Amino acid sequence: MPRRSRTDGLTGREVEILRRVTSGLTNRQLAEELGVSTRTIDAHLRSVYAKLGVKSRSAATRYAIEHHLV
Repeated sequence: MPRRSRTDGLTGREVEILRRVTSGLTNRQLAEELGVSTRTIDAHLRSVYAKLGVKSRSAATRYAIEHHLV
């Protein structure tokens, strides 16, 4: 069985977004910094939440900290 990567199945872009979320940025701020729409950020965050098994920004932040993703 392959070892789980440090990023817990997240894509590079999802890790990047998660790291920025943990720093307190809003979806609008993320979109502006990354040059994408807020809908794109929403889609990435839905994917992050699903992959991590969480339902909120704060839960994703906690997961990221506890699992050393940030």
